[in-house]
Amino acid sequence: MAEPWYAVDLATFLTIVAMAVGTYATRLGGLVLLRFFHLTGRVEAALKAVPPAILMSIVAPTAIATGIPETAGTIVTALAALRLPLLPAIALGVTTVALLRLTPLATML
Repeated sequence: MAEPWYAVDLATFLTIVAMAVGTYATRLGGLVLLRFFHLTGRVEAALKAVPPAILMSIVAPTAIATGIPETAGTIVTALAALRLPLLPAIALGVTTVALLRLTPLATML
């Protein structure tokens, strides 16, 4: 009998669970530690700059290694991240890539 499409071997499942626990522990640890420190304006500004920086470090290699739609999506995401919260910025970038991939120009290059 064939395995269902959602079957996952034990090692993969345990890896996913371990990563989830590690991610949650990191977030919780940060929240607990920040209770004991007073953040200055400079530190708070630096911490607010971290999410867009991480987003660009993930997206930049794709923009460089792929075509025009992905590069344009990266630029749109970067510019949107300067003014918008992270989720709308990502949504604009993904929408840009999707729309540009539908154009004949994207298939020509």
